[in-house]
Amino acid sequence: MLETLKPDTVLQSQAPLVIFAFFEPVAGLDRFQPAGFPEVGHVIYKAPRKEGAVENVCIVDSAASMANHLEALCMRGAHDYELVDELQGMPYLRCVTGDLEDGRLPSNKREVVVTSLTEGHRIASTYFLAGKPLDQEGRPAGNSQSPKTKKGKNTVNVTQAGTFEDMLISEFGIVLPGSSRAHPPADKWWNVFKAIFRYDPNSLVHGVLFPQWQIKIPRVLTAHMEAYGASRVDRSGVKFDRLGKTTSGQPIFAVDDATAREIRATFIIDTALIRSFGRTNGKTVLGLNQKQKEFLVTLALWKIRRLIETAFRFRSGCHLKCVKLTDENEQKISIEADIQAAIEGAGFNEPRVTDIYWPREELYREGEEKAEPQGEENTVENDTEGE
Repeated sequence: MLETLKPDTVLQSQAPLVIFAFFEPVAGLDRFQPAGFPEVGHVIYKAPRKEGAVENVCIVDSAASMANHLEALCMRGAHDYELVDELQGMPYLRCVTGDLEDGRLPSNKREVVVTSLTEGHRIASTYFLAGKPLDQEGRPAGNSQSPKTKKGKNTVNVTQAGTFEDMLISEFGIVLPGSSRAHPPADKWWNVFKAIFRYDPNSLVHGVLFPQWQIKIPRVLTAHMEAYGASRVDRSGVKFDRLGKTTSGQPIFAVDDATAREIRATFIIDTALIRSFGRTNGKTVLGLNQKQKEFLVTLALWKIRRLIETAFRFRSGCHLKCVKLTDENEQKISIEADIQAAIEGAGFNEPRVTDIYWPREELYREGEEKAEPQGEENTVENDTEGE
């Protein structure tokens, strides 16, 4: 019998929801490419089994990598930062730039740089905290209401006040009386949950960290993927420089693939954590209400369903399709997640999309050069919420 998971019943469960998705490579292939790095390759470890036996297990994707994949599903494409149709109306943040016209940035002139669904730190990213929210007229916070005139041209007086960070501190209510420090006393955490939910509920699903305020919210949805009975497949490749115009010449390089008897992704939804985001005190709702908490469950289930419903390319050489979905008791399951109904019931405020403005000269100014970690393409883990 096929069991159907529904958000309201999942939220009521006292135990975390555990879902197993079993994958295999597309096109009947035997091998696939796990996450790995040059000179290290992918990780295969020996896991203990019954009666002293051991089994080779390969880490295909870590929790951070899986979070990146699940967030990517929310966007129309790798280079298209619009939400997919099903998620229209869900709040998120955009970092935008462009040329101001009479102190305003028209919506059709906004150049989207990153969003809170593409940034590893989500709502806590400097791209948002240090930028200035645009009001309904497209005017950056802190701008003079009367643009100054210089040499016959309108210029805008952009002050240092009015950043999104200032707005969050105010909405969180975390400035301690008589102190310049910001830190949430116990009764202010309800404000923290409400404000994050208002601007970027996805941050509550995948976790967020504000180290400057000692605010750390762990993952509601944790996912990872392993391959069992794994073996390493060593192969090589070569780069041809037909015209001799590069300094690399014609290098031969090693590539690590893997084979396995089983590839399994594990998804865990922490229902107790979601319930802790809100409660009632008499007739007063503290933090999130029931519909808002159900939205977080629905969004988590929707992400899982979208990942498994069609073949998904986790990286170059790792194109997998889901062949079975079960609970921890090996019972086959299906997922019901009406995300549009959940968005409508969550009571989100307008505007749903918050644009954070950066002047071009600030956004693209030259910074200190830092050594970039050298890694295999598509294996960089952007998700960094502090766990």
